[in-house]
Amino acid sequence: MNSDAYNPPRFSELTAPSRKRVRYAQGLGCSVIVAALSCQLALAQDVDIPRTEHGHPDFQGFYTFRTITPLNRPPELADKAVLTPEEAAEWEEFENQRQNRDLIVDSVGGAGYPPGVISYNEFWYERGSETIASRRTSLVYDPPNGRIPELNETGKQRREDYRNMIFNSAGPEGRTTVDRCLTGFIGGPPMIPGSYNNNMQLVQTEDHIMILNEMVHSARIIKLDAKPSGLQPKWEGESVGHWEGDVLVVETNNFYHDYNLRGMSEQATITERFTYVADGLLEYDFTVNDPKSWDSSWSARVPLRRSADPVYEYACHEGNHGLIGILAGWRRYESMGMNGDGSPLSETQGAVATDE
Repeated sequence: MNSDAYNPPRFSELTAPSRKRVRYAQGLGCSVIVAALSCQLALAQDVDIPRTEHGHPDFQGFYTFRTITPLNRPPELADKAVLTPEEAAEWEEFENQRQNRDLIVDSVGGAGYPPGVISYNEFWYERGSETIASRRTSLVYDPPNGRIPELNETGKQRREDYRNMIFNSAGPEGRTTVDRCLTGFIGGPPMIPGSYNNNMQLVQTEDHIMILNEMVHSARIIKLDAKPSGLQPKWEGESVGHWEGDVLVVETNNFYHDYNLRGMSEQATITERFTYVADGLLEYDFTVNDPKSWDSSWSARVPLRRSADPVYEYACHEGNHGLIGILAGWRRYESMGMNGDGSPLSETQGAVATDE
């Protein structure tokens, strides 16, 4: 079907199941055709790129990557790579109402599911309120359908093991790295827009790059023109970089854990590309290759817009009583003969709980 001729349903007219599917789409993206054309136009322009004293493009500064454009293209827009201005305005109005944690609107969704103001109210969110300038319907541009590929069998099994670890382990060792504030869920790599803390700082020297993400205040020290040591796995992986002309390329692998939020394994390789577009605007492009999760790689593109605000400390674990609360709730479930997901304890689990 010709995407230009496709007339998607109005978001206000979506059925409840369709709205639920839209609910889980977060991020941004583009089509291969649009991406190719934009790159050609960029190359055709005589861009005056600011440079460091070492001659490299000067990318230093604070940036935000927040947006309301979704990561995966919603099924309702399967053949629609780019929204019209009118559709984009309607999407923004719909999503800003649906995601507002202070609203409880049954016909739209309001504060999400379950209804009501759950963990935080709207004051704490920083997800962005507008689509990206190109009005793309997803961050993912490869595959062309704008969606992350389905997990392969190895990836599905690891995801199931991950779920079992969370719901069938009564101790702190069964909690995720996010629960324990060891890693963030948007800082990456790759950096993917989320609900809040969509901010980062980039610092350059002649032979190093530093990327500081506001989420969990993680700092990646990236050595230029070097090979990864492969000696010490890291929470955010080991990153090395190089310049391809005026494009900064960063490759990351050697991840410490294989249960991160995006479902990637310790064998994942992330390739990031930072390109100057205009004053105050960088293009952030990344490709994920992980044979233990997906049979093919997938790629996405996000605009980094310069921010006047600095990156603030994300004091997550300091004074954090969340894990204590989680385990207290779990012990309460155990006393009622249930697992953390509300399912009955097995005889073996009950015996262990009694011994403890």
